[in-house]
Amino acid sequence: MKARLLSLFLLAVSAKAFAQYNPSAAVNAPKEQVRESYTDEKTGEVRSRTVVRDVQKDGYGNARGNQYDLAVDGAFEGQTIAVLQLYPFDFEAPKAALKEKGFNVVRWVSRPPEPKELASGLEKSNQLWVIADCSGRHLSDEHVAVIKKFFDAGHGVYIWGDNQPCYDDANVVGRALLGVTMEGNLPGDQTVGRREGKAKSGLIPGHLLTTGLENIYEGVTIATIRPNEVLTPLIYGSAGNLVAGFYDKNGKRAVFDGGFTRLYYKWDTAGTGRYVKNAAAWLANVERFGAEVSPMAGGSK
Repeated sequence: MKARLLSLFLLAVSAKAFAQYNPSAAVNAPKEQVRESYTDEKTGEVRSRTVVRDVQKDGYGNARGNQYDLAVDGAFEGQTIAVLQLYPFDFEAPKAALKEKGFNVVRWVSRPPEPKELASGLEKSNQLWVIADCSGRHLSDEHVAVIKKFFDAGHGVYIWGDNQPCYDDANVVGRALLGVTMEGNLPGDQTVGRREGKAKSGLIPGHLLTTGLENIYEGVTIATIRPNEVLTPLIYGSAGNLVAGFYDKNGKRAVFDGGFTRLYYKWDTAGTGRYVKNAAAWLANVERFGAEVSPMAGGSK
């Protein structure tokens, strides 16, 4: 009897947890059912039938419309993403995209706050994004300890680096949280598709992070994630190098990415806006926190 009650409870939690996701979650190339008229060749009568077809796509081959993002618009209303943006660039496009899903953005630009201020800010935040600079390390061991505590409590962390030398702080945080690092300086500036069959480049299909994405821009000049057994591959660059990977174990989630130029360069090309929204929705970890991070998961915050 106890086992049955537990099973029913888990089913209920699962149903709530996915309420913030669109029906096409984890589907790269969504389909739609439509009714169409046709003429019966034998009788000449006009009949109707249901057909399944690809949904309308944008100019880069991805499904058009926010209904094909991972999360429903407004699903994370009132949640805050803290951003340690150590490399300065215009963040307005990512900020606007994240707002569609309800996220507010609080940034520290160029210089990190004092560790106590960072800890105070993270107390009010759903997740943290760290964007490394190109001029050496800025985060102290105390900063890293604050970030690790936040991560160990189950809150999502997105770690962004780029081509050498733009990854010192990404590696400091990546090593502390996950034991992973990135290196190198490879030319990119290409759009990659799904990594299927014998393809050496592309995004991994069938995951929540790649919902609605068949093609994605890799970044201008990118770093390569060093081989490891911790991260699950997410995006392979046009050179076949691993650009981004994710961690999803023990109730904790993180993304480690060697192409932060996607956040501001050629923003309107293949898939970047959707990918950013998907990443934030996934890092919110509503499967763990439920209504604490999304009212759509049941109840109120």
